[in-house]
Amino acid sequence: MRITFELEPSDIERFHEALERADRRVASADECDIVAAARHGLETLPIDCAPGYIRRRMQEVARLVDMLEDEAWALPQVERGEVLKLLAYFSDPEDLIPDDVAVIGLLDDAIMLELLLRRIRHVVAAYADFCAARRAQAEAAGGDERIANARDLARARERLHARMRRRRVREAVIAAAAKAEAAPAG
Repeated sequence: MRITFELEPSDIERFHEALERADRRVASADECDIVAAARHGLETLPIDCAPGYIRRRMQEVARLVDMLEDEAWALPQVERGEVLKLLAYFSDPEDLIPDDVAVIGLLDDAIMLELLLRRIRHVVAAYADFCAARRAQAEAAGGDERIANARDLARARERLHARMRRRRVREAVIAAAAKAEAAPAG
């Protein structure tokens, strides 16, 4: 079954307010605390009995935590802040629907995660490509080739970091142009 609903501007405003709270948490909390809170949520929230859509978004949270902790990936600070904001929202006990409400408690989390994951999709895609490159190099690695493979992986990481930044900037320019075009002449 597929359920579709439309969010009104006031609904979107509530999500923005929650996101602003998450921004403040990121600014005032230690990264380790935010990651630990997200891990705690993944371990304790009733995810197993949640609908598939919600479970899939929660799996993305686990991947984002792994990405932040991946030292080889070395996610740059700007993108790191965006991921932390998403994790801070996820672990916020005062989000729109209390998480312990059966079936729908995690729905607002899943919706916000979907919105934020769309915003950082280039980061997620670049990390997936990095992991694939690392796996391919590990399969091909031999004893003396390890240093060369490490250099190749570092170059791949730098190319992927640059790609995700270019894509983010390009989308921001397109969004600004669309917003300017839609603004009433005056």
